[in-house]
Amino acid sequence: MPFTHPSLATPDLRERAARLLMAAAPSTHMSLSEATIVVNLMEPAFVSIGTVLMEEGEAEDTDYMALVLEGEVRAESGGGIPGEEVVISVLGPGSLIGEMGMLDGSPRSATCTALTDLKLATLSGAMLLALIDTQPSAAARLLLGVSVALSARVRESNRRLRALASVSRAVQLELDATHAVNRRLLDR
Repeated sequence: MPFTHPSLATPDLRERAARLLMAAAPSTHMSLSEATIVVNLMEPAFVSIGTVLMEEGEAEDTDYMALVLEGEVRAESGGGIPGEEVVISVLGPGSLIGEMGMLDGSPRSATCTALTDLKLATLSGAMLLALIDTQPSAAARLLLGVSVALSARVRESNRRLRALASVSRAVQLELDATHAVNRRLLDR
C-alpha cells in the first residue's frame, strides 16, 4: 500500500470516519456505535497528491479497502491499453475504494489515483474477518453498506452501457447510410 500511517489517529478523525461510514449507505441504518467499532479496526492513512493507490490488473496487495475521509480519488480503467484510460468516476469523502478486491481477492478492476492529498481509513481482509467473528452485527451492516455501494456502481455502469449502446447504434446507422450513398455513387 502506498500509504503513510500516522502513529496515532485523533479521536476527531475516528469520529469523522464513523460518520462518513454511516453516511456511505444510509439505508443500512448503521449506528454510530457500530460504525465506531468498524473504524476502530481501520488504519488511518495519508496519501500525497498524484499517488497511485491501486492499479488496474494488480493482483498483489488487494486485501484491503479504504474509506475516503478527505480529498478526491480518480478511478479510471484502460482495459490494459496505455493512453486509452477512461475516467470511471471521481470519488470524494464517504466513498469506498478497493472493496471488490478485498472481498474476492481478484485483481484490481481500476486504477485509483489521488487527485488531492488524501486522508483515508483502511480495512484489511483479516480485520474484516475478525469483525465478523467478534461483532457480527457491525460486520453485517458494513457488508450491507458495501453491497449497496456496489449495487449503485453496477446500476450506473448499466446506465452508461445503455447510453453507449444507443450512441453505437446511431453511429452504425450513419455508417450504413454513408455506405449506401457511396455504393450508389460508385455504381453510376
